[in-house]
Amino acid sequence: MSRARRNASSPGSDDGLLAVDSGRQDAMRPLAERMRPRSLDEMVGQRRLLAPGSALRRAVESGRVHSMVLWGPPGCGKTTLALLLARYADADFRAISAVLSGLPDVRQVLAEAAQRFAEGRRTVLFVDEVHRFNKGQQDAFLPHIERGSIVFVGATTENPSFELNSALLSRCRVHVMEAVSVDDIADALRRALEDGERGLGGQGIEVEDALLREIAGAADGDVRRALTLLEIAAELAADEGGRVTEATLMQVLADRTRRFDKGGEQFYDQISALHKSVRSSNPDAAVYWLARMLDGGCDPAYLARRLTRMAVEDIGLADPRALQMSVDAWDTYERLGSPEGDLALAQVAIYLASTAKSNAAYNAYNAARADVRQYGTAEVPLHLRNAPTKLMKQLGYSKGYQYDHDAAGGIALDQTGFPDAMGERVYYEPVERGLEIKLKDKLDRLRAARSQARRPSGD
Repeated sequence: MSRARRNASSPGSDDGLLAVDSGRQDAMRPLAERMRPRSLDEMVGQRRLLAPGSALRRAVESGRVHSMVLWGPPGCGKTTLALLLARYADADFRAISAVLSGLPDVRQVLAEAAQRFAEGRRTVLFVDEVHRFNKGQQDAFLPHIERGSIVFVGATTENPSFELNSALLSRCRVHVMEAVSVDDIADALRRALEDGERGLGGQGIEVEDALLREIAGAADGDVRRALTLLEIAAELAADEGGRVTEATLMQVLADRTRRFDKGGEQFYDQISALHKSVRSSNPDAAVYWLARMLDGGCDPAYLARRLTRMAVEDIGLADPRALQMSVDAWDTYERLGSPEGDLALAQVAIYLASTAKSNAAYNAYNAARADVRQYGTAEVPLHLRNAPTKLMKQLGYSKGYQYDHDAAGGIALDQTGFPDAMGERVYYEPVERGLEIKLKDKLDRLRAARSQARRPSGD
């Protein structure tokens, strides 16, 4: 019998073998892939974005999908949503990764999509990690989006306004996806345990709710990661009567890590939270964000540098000890390393958040810089110039200079310190906090005395 004439149901047929292989392949797929939602109702989380009656949900359910960028953390459902877009729109689905694909791959996929478009078929083109494509690669999509030969769906974990071309953004709508809550992830895990077709149902796996929530919490908002952890726990429990215990989870979660991108949006959000907690005099929040960043693998030397900046920018002369303590903590970390040196950073973060705050020196410097830009290379007044040679003295350099130590009270009050074209300026305005209370009192009296001394005698 020829191969073409064999009955597909025949035990000896190739088609029958393919069906068996297909079943085996399906069973070999990871649990997270098998449990991927097949409808919007099965989506985990994203209640705001996909709520009944929401604009995006109505568009998807009606098959009127548009080009978009999905911005959200790992495991929040970006790939799943792209697959559902194609399914509801009855369109072909193609996916490429910006990590693995170059411009030739992009052009080939776009050419295939153009051919399908000519034949009356739409293509949903999913581009994972789209922010990793350079400008030229991102530009390649533009004419195809405009013609409608593709429905572009880009996925990114980074802020699109920083990472994507404005031309691409102008042709796509950005949808923000959120990290999935512990409750929603726990529900997804229960469904996987009960599902006999795609999940672990029928295998006799038992997991208490408290342990399911522990897995959900360890997943850190990532549904895919949670299902992977559950699958590993189920495999270990299979040798122990099918019951997942605390001891089982200790093995599975031994190397849990939190989500942290050392150079991306989360990184800058967290350092911003640390800085603002210090500025807001909230030592508890400050040490929390410091611990979060250290836990995520942030370079402690970077944190030491940023803490030193906070001492200068936000504490300033309200507590001059803060700068020295920051430098000392930096030096201590360099000597001790982690984990002992981490405590020095925590100690200074708590101190910076707890002590008096002033940005007066920071503001004074910025005001002085603004005048430098405005007045350019204004001449140094003759009385303030150095006069090391006879010629310079003949030209009037240093003439009229008053040596302050010889003046009454140790200050020549009528002596000016600015270029003549500018007149005297006031940049530094101490706040009434910390040491600057005393500095303010002294400078207020001194500035008033200078002003009085420079008045014409007839006034």
